[in-house]
Amino acid sequence: MATILVVDDELGIRDLLSEILNDEGHTVELAENAAQARAVRAQLRPDLVLLDIWMPDTDGVTLLKEWASAGLLSMPVIMMSGHATIDTAVEATRIGATAFLEKPITMAKLLKAVDHGLNKTAPKTSPIVAPLRMATGLAMELTVEAAMTGGSLPELVMDMGPQASQSFNLEGPLRETRDEFEKAYFEYHLAKEAGSMTRVAEKTGLERTHLYRKLKQLGVDLARSKRNAL
Repeated sequence: MATILVVDDELGIRDLLSEILNDEGHTVELAENAAQARAVRAQLRPDLVLLDIWMPDTDGVTLLKEWASAGLLSMPVIMMSGHATIDTAVEATRIGATAFLEKPITMAKLLKAVDHGLNKTAPKTSPIVAPLRMATGLAMELTVEAAMTGGSLPELVMDMGPQASQSFNLEGPLRETRDEFEKAYFEYHLAKEAGSMTRVAEKTGLERTHLYRKLKQLGVDLARSKRNAL
């Protein structure tokens, strides 16, 4: 497991990212501005940094450039923003950012980007900023996130998420049927509570550590995009 530094001036974003990454077993350090980020970077040398672009004192791109110039960009840095332009994204990539996450960030994209960053499996491609044309002939402009990931457009997926009413096969063994029901039960509440382990623990009456072990035992995929919404 890794030490991850989350730099964001929004308390809600810091809390949610910290909760998800802690649930995955990572150690999370928080900073609400560039000054705090510099201090944590100097003291702990994190394995990965999640860095917001727009901050009140020093913006994320400037801090990224500062680290790169000083030879301190020894860890992967994933940029985050809800208002960045493609030019900003391209600049961050050229400086050394490994990925970009557009807000609101889904749990699936967060965990995938973190996994790629830590395992150095993310492809290093040149940003593409020209429009792509779909098979239908409709032109689609690349998003900022697509520009920083080689020009890939997001898949269009219709996902209604787990439903409150479901059917189960009662002809099978009791243990298998019970596990199937429990898995569906927890997936439903995770979707309803936007992936918050704390709220699901309160809702189901289980202690948080016990809940996490139970989900792992049942094979519940905590990274599924249906439990997103940061």
